[in-house]
Amino acid sequence: MPVYLIRHGQSEFNAVARDGIDPLIYDAPLTALGRSQADQARKNIAGLNIQHVICSPLTRAVQTALRIFGDDVPITIDAGHREMVCNSCDVGRHPHILSRDFPNLSFDHLDDHWWHKGPENAHGVPHEPEDIFTRRIEDFVARLEAAAQETTTTAPFATRPLAIVGHGLFFQGLVGRLMDNCEIVRYK
Repeated sequence: MPVYLIRHGQSEFNAVARDGIDPLIYDAPLTALGRSQADQARKNIAGLNIQHVICSPLTRAVQTALRIFGDDVPITIDAGHREMVCNSCDVGRHPHILSRDFPNLSFDHLDDHWWHKGPENAHGVPHEPEDIFTRRIEDFVARLEAAAQETTTTAPFATRPLAIVGHGLFFQGLVGRLMDNCEIVRYK
């Protein structure tokens, strides 16, 4: 059964970041364009019969998943496919804050600091080393493949067709190219 990757819609960070200068928009939400992209993606997924959604806890991904799937499909939050931390938009928020903003989703299973921990720059942004990021991608793929072999579980990764709502650099590590905002790609 298929797995679909969906990159989040345009975020406030995406809209203004230029020339490698971090505009310091932490855990950036969607722009009006990003919301419109997610609304279009909702139309594009019609007929795919998606049964479960695995979503990154970063706000732009959660907002995208909720706009696309609403209450129609169960959404599980999983930090394993969060974006590589290299800018302010990749710094997450504590689970209790996310629970307040998205009360219909569960964040209780997340660590208080679920994004990359490490030395921070002057703006409080750690940089996730590439080898750690690559290992995280490999771990995520292993979880997907293990779930695909499982025939008796109802765990979220095993429920198919499955949609994974996430981020550009992480998905680039899976499909070999940067996906557009709200692009839907069938994985393997």
